[in-house]
Amino acid sequence: MKNKKMQLGIGLALLLIMGIIVLAVKMPKKETKKDSVSTDVAKVETTNSGEEVKVTEATNDSTSSEAATTNGDASGQEENKEDNKDNTENSKVIDENQVPTSEKTETTTVTNAKTEGGTPVANHGKLSVKGTNLVDKNGNPFQIKGVSTHGIQWFPEYVNKDAFKTIRDEWGANCIRLAMYTDESGYCNGGDKASIKQTVNDGVSYATDLGMYVIIDWHILHDLDPNKYKTEAISFFDEMSKKYKDYDNVIYEICNEPNGGTTWSQVKSYAEEVIPVIKANNPDAIIIVGTPTWSQDVDQAAKDPIKGYTNIMYTIHFYAATHKDDLRNKMSSAIASGLPIFCTEFGICDASGNGSIDKDSANKWIASMNDNNVSYCIWNLSNKNESSSLISSGCDKKSGWTESELSEEGKWYVDVLNGKATGVTASSSSTTTTNNNNNNNSSNNTSSSSAAVTASSANTSASLTSSNSWDEGGKKCYQYTLTVKNTGSSAVKNWKVSVDFGTGVSINNSWNGTFSASGNTVTVTPADFNNEIKAGSSVEVGFIIKANGAVSNPTVTIN
Repeated sequence: MKNKKMQLGIGLALLLIMGIIVLAVKMPKKETKKDSVSTDVAKVETTNSGEEVKVTEATNDSTSSEAATTNGDASGQEENKEDNKDNTENSKVIDENQVPTSEKTETTTVTNAKTEGGTPVANHGKLSVKGTNLVDKNGNPFQIKGVSTHGIQWFPEYVNKDAFKTIRDEWGANCIRLAMYTDESGYCNGGDKASIKQTVNDGVSYATDLGMYVIIDWHILHDLDPNKYKTEAISFFDEMSKKYKDYDNVIYEICNEPNGGTTWSQVKSYAEEVIPVIKANNPDAIIIVGTPTWSQDVDQAAKDPIKGYTNIMYTIHFYAATHKDDLRNKMSSAIASGLPIFCTEFGICDASGNGSIDKDSANKWIASMNDNNVSYCIWNLSNKNESSSLISSGCDKKSGWTESELSEEGKWYVDVLNGKATGVTASSSSTTTTNNNNNNNSSNNTSSSSAAVTASSANTSASLTSSNSWDEGGKKCYQYTLTVKNTGSSAVKNWKVSVDFGTGVSINNSWNGTFSASGNTVTVTPADFNNEIKAGSSVEVGFIIKANGAVSNPTVTIN
C-alpha cells in the first residue's frame, strides 16, 4: 500500500510538471520586435580618451537591455541573443523608405576631436601658415575649433584637466585659449602675477597632456594700446617661448583687442618688438596679432601686413547679434588679399558679451569661417550670469557638464562642433548641412545651397557647391566652394578647372586659389601653396561671383 501511494504521488507530480511545461510553451513569447525599424542611421561611439572611434550599424529596440533580461533562464537569454543577431542583420538592409517620415533625420558625421581617432595634436602635429591657411603637419588645411576661458584671474577654477577633457571628448573642440588679462586686476595691474602665470602654465600642461592645442592670450582690453605694457609683454613672451619652444601645440596671441582709437601703426610697432623675442626662441611659432577696434579692422592689417616672419596670423573678433555682413565682408576681403585670419574670440550675443542672442547671424559666421578655413574659439568657459557664458549660471560643476547644464550658447556651440546646427556648413564632414536660413538683418541675403556639380578626368575630380546668394547693386551674387581631388596614384600638379555659369560674371571675392573671369567663365588655378595635390588628397578653394543674370546650372570642366 505504501508503495502504491508513493507511485501515485510521483505520478501526480509528473502530471503537474507536464502541465506547467505545456502552459509555458503555449504562452505568448515576449515580443522581440524583429520587424521594427530603428530611426537611427548611424551611431558614433568614442572612449572617454577620444582615442578610439567605432561606427556601428543601428539596431532596433530588440537589442535593448529590456529584451536581454526578459527571463532569468539561460535558454531564454540565448534565444534573445539569436533574435537580436537576426534583427541586427535585418537593420543593415532596411530601405530608408520604411522609416516613418516624421522620424527621418539627416545624419552628418563630422570629423572633430570627439570623433577622430587619437588626439588632435597626435593627428595633426605642428601647425604652420601657408598662404591664408592654417595647415597641419601634412600640409593639409586645418581648422582650430576651440574654447576660450574667461579671465583666468576671475575664473581660474575652470582651468582644470577634467574640464578640458570634457571639452575635447564630449564637445569635440581641439583647442583651449587661456585669456590672461593684463589690466583689470590682471597680470600687469593689481593681480597676483605668480598665481596668474601658474594658471597659464597649468593650462598649457593640461592641454598638452590631452593632445590639444593651446593659445596663450595676452588679453589687453581696458589698457587700450598694447604698448602700455610692452615691456612686460616682451618679458612674459620671452619666458613662455623659452619654456615651450619644443611644444608643437602652443600658440601665442600677443594683443587681444586693441581699442580706444589705437591705430594699426601702433599695433604693428608693438608687434614688431614682441615677435622677434618669440621667434628667437622658437622660429616656427605661430603668433596671432590683434587688430584695431576690438580686433575688427583686419582690412588695415591687410593693407600693411607685418613682413619678414613666417607663421603670423591676424585677429578678427565678432559678436553675432552686433556684427553682421559688413564685418564678414571685411574678413572675406582681407583673406582675398592674402591675410591669414584667426578668430580667437566670438560670441552669439551682442558685443557687450550679454543681451540678446542671434543664432541666424552666428550660423552665417560659422559657415563663412568654415568656407574660408578660418579657425575660431568661442567666448567663454564660465558660469557667469551673461549670455556669452557656455555654462549655465545655475551650474557649479567645473567639468563633466550635461546638456541641461550648458547655457543656450553652450548648447548651440556643441551642435556646431558636431554638425548639428541648422544653417551651418560643417567643414571636414562626410555630408554638408543645407543652409535653410533665409533671413539676414542687414543686406537682403538669401542663403541657398545646391546639389554639387561634378566633373572628372583620368586622375582628378572636381565638385562645385553653392552655399549662399544675395542681391547687391542690382546684380546677383553667388558664393561657391570648389573641391579638387586627386583620384589617381601619383601627385597632380598645376591643376586647372573652368566653370561656365551661362551668363556674364565677374569675380567679387576669392580665396585659396588664383581666379580669372572672362565672359561666362571663371577659371581656377592653384595658389602657390596648393599647386600639388598628393594621391588621395584634395584642395578646397572658394569664390564669390557677381552675375549679370540668374545662375541655374553651371558646368565644370577639368582642363
